Amino acid sequence: MEVFQTDTHYIFVKRDKSLWWNRKTSEFAIKPGWDLSSVEDIECIGITHGILGVISLPNVYEPHLVIVKEATAIGVLYPPHLVYKVKSICILSAEDPDSELPNCTKHTKSNHSTPTHSSSSNANNNNNGTGKSTKLIEGIGKTFGVMKSAGNSIKATTQQAVNMATKQVKNTVGKREPRQIEGRITEELHKIFDDTDSFYFSFDCDITNNLQRHEIKATDPQPQPDERFFWNKHMIRDILELNDKTWILPIIQGFVQVEACVIGNDCFTLSLVSRRSRHRAGTRYKRRGVDEKGNCANYVETEQILSFRHHQLSFTQVRGSVPIYWSQPGYKYRPPARLDRGVEETQQAFELHFAKELSIYERVCIVNLVEQSGKEKLIGDTYAEHVIKLNNEHMIYVTFDFHDYCRGMRFENVSTLIEAIAPEAGAMGFHWRDQRGMICNQKSVFRVNCMDCLDRTNVVQTAIGKAVLESQLVKLGLSPPYTPMPEQLKSPFMVLWANNGDIISRQYAGTNALKGDYTRTGERKISGMMKDGMNSANRFLIQNFADSFRQCIIDLMLGELHHASELQEDDVLDTILHILTPETRPPMRGYYNAGVLGPELKLIESIVFSRCATYRSPTAVEQLVGQANKAKHSMFLVSTIVSSFLFIALQKLLSGTF
Repeated sequence: MEVFQTDTHYIFVKRDKSLWWNRKTSEFAIKPGWDLSSVEDIECIGITHGILGVISLPNVYEPHLVIVKEATAIGVLYPPHLVYKVKSICILSAEDPDSELPNCTKHTKSNHSTPTHSSSSNANNNNNGTGKSTKLIEGIGKTFGVMKSAGNSIKATTQQAVNMATKQVKNTVGKREPRQIEGRITEELHKIFDDTDSFYFSFDCDITNNLQRHEIKATDPQPQPDERFFWNKHMIRDILELNDKTWILPIIQGFVQVEACVIGNDCFTLSLVSRRSRHRAGTRYKRRGVDEKGNCANYVETEQILSFRHHQLSFTQVRGSVPIYWSQPGYKYRPPARLDRGVEETQQAFELHFAKELSIYERVCIVNLVEQSGKEKLIGDTYAEHVIKLNNEHMIYVTFDFHDYCRGMRFENVSTLIEAIAPEAGAMGFHWRDQRGMICNQKSVFRVNCMDCLDRTNVVQTAIGKAVLESQLVKLGLSPPYTPMPEQLKSPFMVLWANNGDIISRQYAGTNALKGDYTRTGERKISGMMKDGMNSANRFLIQNFADSFRQCIIDLMLGELHHASELQEDDVLDTILHILTPETRPPMRGYYNAGVLGPELKLIESIVFSRCATYRSPTAVEQLVGQANKAKHSMFLVSTIVSSFLFIALQKLLSGTF
């Protein structure tokens, strides 16, 4: 659609209608779009794919209108409708747009036309090396490359943290300029939409609902999007009140990918779509467990779709944090979990959560992957107790200590779990439809969780998806019974699930998923372990140095943050001091309570012990905060954290206990 600008309004023109947004009052109005010649000082500033909505915070962030600047076509999810991924946004306000929109070919003399929808183009440049390089040399080269990449990443992350710390030192504590905060919010919005590859939309199809719910709502005269996954519902609340679907563009946060596949002479597509709930949304250590309304953190519905000729087969799984009141406060690498409320209060939220699940999916098979001993035992035991107390015949509870069964990188042992739940998977079935309508429906859903609902959950959901896909191929006559997945299908299948795991992990933890090399290739390699070590170190930094402000911006987008006083920034220097010097005296032996990290922290402990006294006294702390030339101190502290936790993570990965 075309975007026009006047002194008082931004005007969006689509076919014979126009939507006017007042730059000062933030009010919307619909008018005829066929004649704008009478409008004074009007200028076409480009085109947009759609309106994402308005974001504002009283006295801090005046109303800003977020629109889609660039989008890429992903493919056809529900034929014949295309799905698009948001590549970048433009933010409009009372002032000029914060970036230039693509040119409008109707109102520019440029010969370079910009299409309304950009097609995806993923060019794979494979440079095949010459000579007779042995596998050993190739492996060494890859490992060296990973080490170099890890070093560069750590250097960049360290420098970023130091810059943040230096900036905070220079600013007066407790005083923040509104203009400065406005810039920070705009910057964070661009990071969320431009850098995460997380937001998707379709012009003609509802992608908030899975294929089975589409079939159910087909008879509804006015089918509505699934409000759980309607991510920008709060942002476009004023547009919704206009009752004109022309301007409503629901977006989902999650993942969408479509892969073309071939088995023999048969061509079909395999798709994966994940939808993240907008309820209790946020980052890893800022959002855990359940809320009073029964909504869980990191709740994601994942749908695997096989499209062959006029047949479409869909299988849905969900993941979500353990639905009890729990958290992991503190600055340790893996803080111990704690229960935050009593049994009765927790049971109410627990029952409310599963009442919603059963109303949507009819039956639920819980697959709990947390450890049955150690730090995670408290959460696992409490989960089981509440399931028993609920005593619902439509729920099945399965526990599988992933770390115990797969110790030593024996991830193939997940097959033990798949065999155990095979009868339930068979009874669950999947949704199947053709050109004449529905053939059968999925009667239940697997609800998989670990502590973060990321890495272990990815591996298990991939294994479940593989087992279901093999049965679907047999039903369609694409594969003989009792045979493994055809070789031609293994690569696209693994790529889909590995990419899905990475994107979901980035949204919640800030990095790619751990154990991703196994999901992607079916093998565990040294290079993969080193990447996991790097990602673990980065997760630690992100959760302590970046997540507080991002959580506030997510809450602002979803209508959960209402006052400027609720806006929190990450206090880098204070966090560093808490991590390295959490008590008023130098740490003594055994101070860290390492838990699963074990004796690897002894070396780190001795380093910190020898350095802590330098920065321990109150006078030193006051000087650190009050002086602007302490970037050097921050560099030492942050470098120590990064190097230490990369070392620890690698140690745990090599021992197979991560």
